[in-house]
This record gives sequence, C-alpha cells and structure tokens, in this order.
Amino acid sequence: MADFTLADIRATRAAIAPHIVRTPVHECHSGSEIAREGAAESVTLKLELFQIGGSFKIRGVLSVLAGHGAAALARGLTAVSAGNHAIAVSYAAKLKGLSAKVVMLKRSSPARVEACRALGAEVIQAQDVHEAFRVVETVAREEGRIFVHPFEGRGTALGTATVGLELMEQAPGIDAVVVPVGGGGLIAGVAAAVKMVGPDVRVFGVEPFGADTMFRSFAAGAPQGIDKVETIADSLGAPSAQPYSFALAREFVDEIVRVSDEEMTRAMRLLFRDAKLAVEPAGAAATAAFHGPLKERLAGRRVGLIVCGANIDPAGYCALLNA
Repeated sequence: MADFTLADIRATRAAIAPHIVRTPVHECHSGSEIAREGAAESVTLKLELFQIGGSFKIRGVLSVLAGHGAAALARGLTAVSAGNHAIAVSYAAKLKGLSAKVVMLKRSSPARVEACRALGAEVIQAQDVHEAFRVVETVAREEGRIFVHPFEGRGTALGTATVGLELMEQAPGIDAVVVPVGGGGLIAGVAAAVKMVGPDVRVFGVEPFGADTMFRSFAAGAPQGIDKVETIADSLGAPSAQPYSFALAREFVDEIVRVSDEEMTRAMRLLFRDAKLAVEPAGAAATAAFHGPLKERLAGRRVGLIVCGANIDPAGYCALLNA
C-alpha cells in the first residue's frame, strides 16, 4: 500500500508551489489530427514541457530536498541523468545556493550538458548508464553529497504526484491517463494521485521497446534490469526498475505498453504539426501509445496524455523529424 495520502500530495504541492509552474493543459479540438486519429471523445495534453527546466523533474527534486536538513544540503547535491534530471538538480542547487555535481552520459545532448554548466553545476560524463550510476554512487559516498535519485523514493513520488493531481483538477471527468515511463518515478506518482482522486480512471504507462524495464518488471512480478538501453528516447532509458516506484506502479497502474522509436518520431511530427509543440522523443511517448497499442481501448474515451519534456537541441530535433 502507498505510504502517503492525497493530503500528503496536496501538502507537497503547497511546499513546492513557489518554485514551480502549474503547467497548463491543451484541449485538442474534435477536428484536430491528434484527437481524430486516436478516435477518442476528447484528448487533454498535460504540458509538462513548459515546466521549469523543460520537464517534470523539478517537482520531484524539490520534494526530495524538502526532506533534508540544512547540514546535509550544505554538502551539496549529486545526480545521474541523461539530461532532464541533471538540469532539474542543477536548477534546484542554484535556487538554494548549493553546489551540484551531476553525472551525465557521453552521448547526452550537448545542449543539456551546457544547460547544467550554465546553472553552475560540475558535469562528469560516463560511457553508459551503468557506469554513470557507479560514478554517482562514488561521488555521493566520498564527498557526502545528497544523491537525488532520478526516479526512486517517496520524495520523488510525492513530487511527481502533483502532476497527476493538477491534471485531475484541470480535466475533470477524464477516463484514462497515459504516462511515459523511464525508471518509474513519474508514473508512480501520477498514477497514485489519479487513482486517489478518481479510482475508476485507467492509468497506462508507455515505454520504448529498447528500454522496457517496467514492462519486464510487471511481467516478472519484481523489479528487473536490462543490459543495454537502445532507444532515441534517452530520457526514458533507465537501466532497471527500483523497489519503491515499482511497488507504487504495481498498485496503481493498470497496464504498461511499449512503442517503437518510429512511433515516437511519428508522434513528434504530429505534435509539432497539430499542436505546435516541439518535444523530445519521451515527450511524444504518450501520444505514440494513444495512436498505437492503446488506440482501440481508448476509442470513445476522454483521455489525458502527459507531455513530459522538451529538452532537445534544434539539430537533433530536426534530424529526428526528417529521418
């Protein structure tokens, strides 16, 4: 059972509200290509790409930091991330006057790396995600920094739950919510909030085929890992599921589905063409699932899609759209 309540989610929202954006929603009109192709009664996009730092991540980071005292915070922060979480931790450190040392990947977008450095963080780059986690654990241990995990833990889930709470307030009456899944921090919190407000609302997670840790974990009944991340959606490239977020997801998520890189690229084009939104592949994952594996099940329903982020450089964005 979840170890927090709806009151706890509301308290978290009040605590982090001065430092985040209450992101808007976009109602796709009935004639829009997004709604028409999905055959839903209505489609609501929750626009977390407009959050500070370009993704939902700052919500979880600030929630985690609220649980630490001044002495711990003074030793600084560290994090591991392909980009979005690192940006959020760097921003939070600057906001609170702390130092940050973030571990990113050598293949991380140069724009994301530069964003962290511009916020004052020191950046270390690792060869792959497994090495990156080893490096960040060493930094945390040897320097005493707070390791702000990218997707695991109660604080993270309470922060991401504020996304679900907002959506339920902004789009009352929705029947289903589709959420991108990386490590599981976003869907764990969103699903908990959605089900606490509307127990009959269906919650679907979506992962890339090349990073399907939560799909495999659901099938196995326990957290699973993968040897290699192979997807254009680097923001969804977690090497493994973790116990806390997995348990919440198992409690509140109805199903995990998978999409291909091609389906996400197609959804990126559609979001740009139809809603004028320039998103990274992860930000298009929910739309890809809505038009793909979930199309028949969500036909005629009132659907909410989480557009989780837009941290992609212009050259990379154009390359994917023109592929």
